[in-house]
Amino acid sequence: MPLVKIHVLEGLNDEQKNTLHKAIHSALVESLEIPDWDFFHRIYEFSRTDFVFPDTKSDKFIILEIHLYPGRTKETKKKMYAKLCDNLEAAGIPGQDIIIQIIEQPLYNWGIMGGLPADEAGLKIKS
Repeated sequence: MPLVKIHVLEGLNDEQKNTLHKAIHSALVESLEIPDWDFFHRIYEFSRTDFVFPDTKSDKFIILEIHLYPGRTKETKKKMYAKLCDNLEAAGIPGQDIIIQIIEQPLYNWGIMGGLPADEAGLKIKS
């Protein structure tokens, strides 16, 4: 169950936001082998004053924070990075403007299914 935070400069229209959601979700489904319904995204838009980054980046700069259950291999994560960049580049975001951060927390730090700790939920996580 990836939880995705998408950080961008303000000003995207609904179509551009939907394009981002689709590009990111498609990459996660393919690389992490999650079900298509497993879709939890949030877009955070910032003013130029509140979203500071080097001049070497364009206004299309994006930071993705992806919160994951632990257990996936480095190779799976590399596949995810590549697929995210491929899809985002196809959506018009240059590869040099993409930063991806994975945040993994122990399963007992995830409350799911009405408050059950995820380590007690019998999850099957592909590595």
